[in-house]
Amino acid sequence: MGYPRHLSVLPQIPGIYHCTSRCVRRAFLCGEDALTGRSFEHRRQWLEDRILALAQVFALAIHSYAVMSNHFHVIVATDPGVPWQWSDEEVARRWLALSMNTNGADSVLSTRIAQLAQDSKRLAVLRERLGSLSWFMRYLKEPIARRANKEDECKGHFWEGRFGTQTLLDDAAVLSSMVYVDLNPIRAGIALTPENSAHTSVCARSQVRTKENDDAPLQALASSIQSELSIVTTAQYLELVDWTARTLHTGTRGAGVGDAPTIIKRLGLRPRHWCLQVPATQSQYWRAIGHLESASRCPSPARRHMPVRNRYGATIATSYRYELNSHRLPRAIAFALNFSSKHAVHSLHRSIRRPILHAIPIRLLTLEAFRHDSNLNDE
Repeated sequence: MGYPRHLSVLPQIPGIYHCTSRCVRRAFLCGEDALTGRSFEHRRQWLEDRILALAQVFALAIHSYAVMSNHFHVIVATDPGVPWQWSDEEVARRWLALSMNTNGADSVLSTRIAQLAQDSKRLAVLRERLGSLSWFMRYLKEPIARRANKEDECKGHFWEGRFGTQTLLDDAAVLSSMVYVDLNPIRAGIALTPENSAHTSVCARSQVRTKENDDAPLQALASSIQSELSIVTTAQYLELVDWTARTLHTGTRGAGVGDAPTIIKRLGLRPRHWCLQVPATQSQYWRAIGHLESASRCPSPARRHMPVRNRYGATIATSYRYELNSHRLPRAIAFALNFSSKHAVHSLHRSIRRPILHAIPIRLLTLEAFRHDSNLNDE
């Protein structure tokens, strides 16, 4: 069941999101066609360049990305309030960079900027769009689809649908999702080490790594807003990615557990919990990742529609309250299940709903975080 985007991505609230999108029918439209032997690998570079270019136009920051043969991931920090601080001319210039060929005469561009800057109603709409995650994804995907269809001399859908999002509620959720994204090529078996994973953010960070930025807070790869992860430095993040790759993927060169990076402990996690949380990012069912305390601080319109995985990744803690014919069940039913038992969660939902035939819609309550277990608990 789909949910309106505004329920998980609030229009005026800054946030960090893990976004994904697949090619239609999961075809390798950005890879090598096994049937014809034709390679479309160059389209991965199209996507990578487009992601970094749009970060200079929209009010957002790119923290991580991975462009694969049939899908891509991108972790984006947004701040919808920033475009309202830009001048009218700046808003007009950025929008025309998206919607107009700016390679022409400078006088033509200057005239268009001046005309647009005088239209206050239009500028208000453009400020909202330049701070919108949905408009960013639209301008990322649509030109790639048009360009690919033109190359293939065909028409029709290139992408499977719109895009999927997960809200990242705290530092542990952001870092685990970034590591998950950067390890996509290793998990797919097309790279042996993170630094050799083409078209990923970890590869880009490794190429521009210097002694000066090793000890600096981890910066966004491209940004139009102030966004950094002060909890970790560049060197610590690259060490974390390398250790996670060697721990989770035995085929990685130099595989072996070794000592866990200290950043894991600073996040309030144990190495075992970290190794559970990173693979748990792949679930498409959950729309938010983070500690339940972080979820409780979210604005209520998003929280009501936000099933949350806690920071240990392997634990799901959710509570539902049912109302039936003005009768309220005496207790909320709370449960904690291992993430690998997702089907058991659905089964539990069905078993609870079955005797309640005329229940008024469910409301999501926030409970305390549960440790890793699979027992059914009563709150």
